[in-house]
This record gives sequence, structure tokens and C-alpha cells, in this order.
Amino acid sequence: MDEASGTFAADGAAGTAQRLRAVIEEVSGRFFERDEVVRTLVVTLLAGQHSLLLGPPGSAKSELARELAGRIEDSRYWEILLSKFTPPTKIFGPVDVGALALGEYRQVFDGRATTADIGFVDEIFKCSTAALNEMLAYLNERLYHPEAGGAPIPCPLIGAITASNELPSGEDSAAIYDRLLVRLEVDYLSDPANFAALIRSATDASAPAVRTTVTLKELKAAVATAVPAVLVPEVIVDTIGALRAALRREGLIASDRRWRQSVRLMQASAWLDGRTEVGEHDVAVLIHVLWDSPTERRLVERQVLDLIDPEGKEALDLEEALDDLEAQWAAKDGQAAEDVSNWVITEARRKLIRTGKDLEKLREAAVAAGRSTTVVDRVLGRQQSLLHRIVSEVLGVSVGTGK
Repeated sequence: MDEASGTFAADGAAGTAQRLRAVIEEVSGRFFERDEVVRTLVVTLLAGQHSLLLGPPGSAKSELARELAGRIEDSRYWEILLSKFTPPTKIFGPVDVGALALGEYRQVFDGRATTADIGFVDEIFKCSTAALNEMLAYLNERLYHPEAGGAPIPCPLIGAITASNELPSGEDSAAIYDRLLVRLEVDYLSDPANFAALIRSATDASAPAVRTTVTLKELKAAVATAVPAVLVPEVIVDTIGALRAALRREGLIASDRRWRQSVRLMQASAWLDGRTEVGEHDVAVLIHVLWDSPTERRLVERQVLDLIDPEGKEALDLEEALDDLEAQWAAKDGQAAEDVSNWVITEARRKLIRTGKDLEKLREAAVAAGRSTTVVDRVLGRQQSLLHRIVSEVLGVSVGTGK
């Protein structure tokens, strides 16, 4: 280890982290506007936790899960689409008909959740009442209680990626929701340029030039040994305490269990970046942990960034200006085309270009200070997308970055 920089040498566990970073870069290149989602899913697996992709149908949730799982060599992958009528045996193992004919009741576990290293559960909140308790035990304790009774069966699950088109309703689905430590919102592509690239990709059948993988053994070693070894300095403990107090003042209260589990996420984030101790910007992963409703997400994000990322917090203020501008555009629906065009030329375009310049300055300041540019980049991407959409849809011309 290089003690001066706090980074690992490029071998052993650090080699695994390096390849996982390559996996993130490659997968993010394939799934547009999903950079933060892809990285957070990998961090969640490294922490041995479960995640939820919350978004509309057709936003590539299942495809993304399969692609990530396919980067883990030798792993056993399992997926299922749940409904209110899915029996536990379809999830954990059907009855062995041949054995039943001989008077013996047993289940076939191969290829089911019971033997999976990584799982994808679509429509997780539609879990049937019959399967609910088994699903909870599976996610929380990695155990399955067989239909015939007897001792519970340990399951090798490292982490499950789950998906839903909607938030849970009712106590049963809320219990499952609580087991999903990380919650990630995904939506349809917003940038017209990314949408155009998506359409072009539909006709490109060529395989990617590079496809980095890690082995199941390497992933398990990282989860069991390397990630837990990452140090959590007292300054981070103090930061988490301050964050908890700030959120409680806003009426957002997370359980002690959720706070404790989030420590491993921060350790995984630091390890993935090749560091031996948690830093302030690793706290940003908690943005995806401490909310129940998407309406609470921005409040959590603001409180987190207030503690660790001043440039990101300023970027959120600028994002609110983008919200207002987009609302003004929507309110002009039905107005005369000439009036809308004048508004774009005299007001909207200028505001968007000025906002873009402000965001570029924030990005430069973040880079100079050695802080993450994730939030600034996200808002900058939205600024460029909104500028592109307004100018192209209203004026009928294409734009670049708005500079």
C-alpha cells in the first residue's frame, strides 16, 4: 500500500477493484444516463446488500441487472417476475414429481433462488402472501425454510437487485421495502442526444470490443474480507451523526439498523475507489438509503451535500431554477407558437446558457478541491438536455452544449 496516498498497489484485491471500475465504465457506456445507478449497484453488491430500481416499464431495469450479473464469472444468476399468485415453490424450488411418486416429498433447488449467488426480482412488491415470509427470511437472513419442514437451508445470495414500477402499498410490501437498503430511481432518457444514440444502437449487433469481468471468488473475497477492512475514521462518524440530526429536524427518521448497514456501503465505496479508509465523498451513497418516498430524496440529497459537497449543493440550487424554467415551458402549452418562440429567444435560452456557465465554474471548483463532480455533472447534463429540447422543439434547430 502507498501510505502517502492511502491507495492499494495494483494487485490482489486492488486488482479486483480496478476491474470492477472498468466494469462500471463499460456498462455505463452501454446504458445511457445510468452512470450513478451502475456504480451504486456495484457498491451495494460489494456491501452484501440489496437494491431497488424504481422506475417505469421499459427503462432497462432488468437488462441492466442481467448485464451486471453477467460480469461475475462462475456466478449462479436467478431471476423471476413476481405476481400476487406466485407460489413459494416457484421461487425457491418446485416439488420433485419423481420423488413424490415414490412417496417422498422433496424440492428441486437447482436454478432457483435457493442456490443463486446474485438474484433479480422484478415486481418485488407483488410478492404473494404465501411467499412473503420466505422472501423476507431469504433477503434478511439468506435462509429458506423448506416446504417439508426441517432445518432452514442457508442460501449463498450475495445480493439481490430488485425492481418495481411503483412504491409499495400495504404492510406486507412495506416489510420487503425495508429490506432493500439502496433505492435508485430510473426514468426514460431525457437527453435527445442519448435517445438518438439509443435508436442507433438498435441496429448495431456487434459485440463490445472490451468486456471486463471478475470471478465469483474475487467478488466474495471483496465482500467478506477487503471491504470490511476499510477504516471508518472518527470524522466520518461525526459527519454521520450530524447528518442524522439534520434529517431528524426535517422529520426524516431512519432506523438504527439502516444507519448501521449504511456503514458497509461507505466502506464499499471507498474500497472500490482503491482507498483504505472512508472519505467524505463516500457519504454521498447515503442519498440512496435514507428516503422512503421519492419526494424525500432531494431533501436527503441537500442535507448530505450540505455536509460534504458545497459545489453539489449549489448545483441543486441551480437545478431548482431548471425546474422552474421547465414548468414555465409546460405552462405555455397551447399558446401561440410565435409567443413561445419569443420566450425561448429572449428568456429561456439565455437563462439556460447562464446556468450552464455557472455549473461549469462549480465543476472547476470541485475538481480543484479534489471533490466529486457527480452531482454537478448530473445537473449539467440536465441543463444541456433542457436547452437542446427547448431550442430544437420550439425553434426547430439543433444545439451543442449551449456555449
